[in-house]
Amino acid sequence: MVKIRLRRVGAKGRPSYRVVVADSHFARDGRALETIGHYNPLTEPETVTINKDRASEWLKKGAQPTDTVRRLLAKMGVIEQKPIVWPEKKQEKPEAVEATAETKAEAKVEAKTDAKGS
Repeated sequence: MVKIRLRRVGAKGRPSYRVVVADSHFARDGRALETIGHYNPLTEPETVTINKDRASEWLKKGAQPTDTVRRLLAKMGVIEQKPIVWPEKKQEKPEAVEATAETKAEAKVEAKTDAKGS
């Protein structure tokens, strides 16, 4: 599968990235099919330069952008930004919490009565 993703370049603690098209099996900073832009998150505002024509061509061929690259492409106007839907966290039911508190209190009472009885 072909991905459009970031390749990290720059010094330690000073990241800068190239926007590359690479096979998903290639290493993150390894071989790339094509470099289509660069991204520097440390500047204010962040610097993004992407060749829109090449990005569109790769997207038409079926390349899948990573979440960060999708955000950058949407910022450049290459694709429409779709909201990311994160799975909801499971929440404990209030009844279950109360039941466990009650059973703990009952267990303490039973432990005290057993200790007095022995």
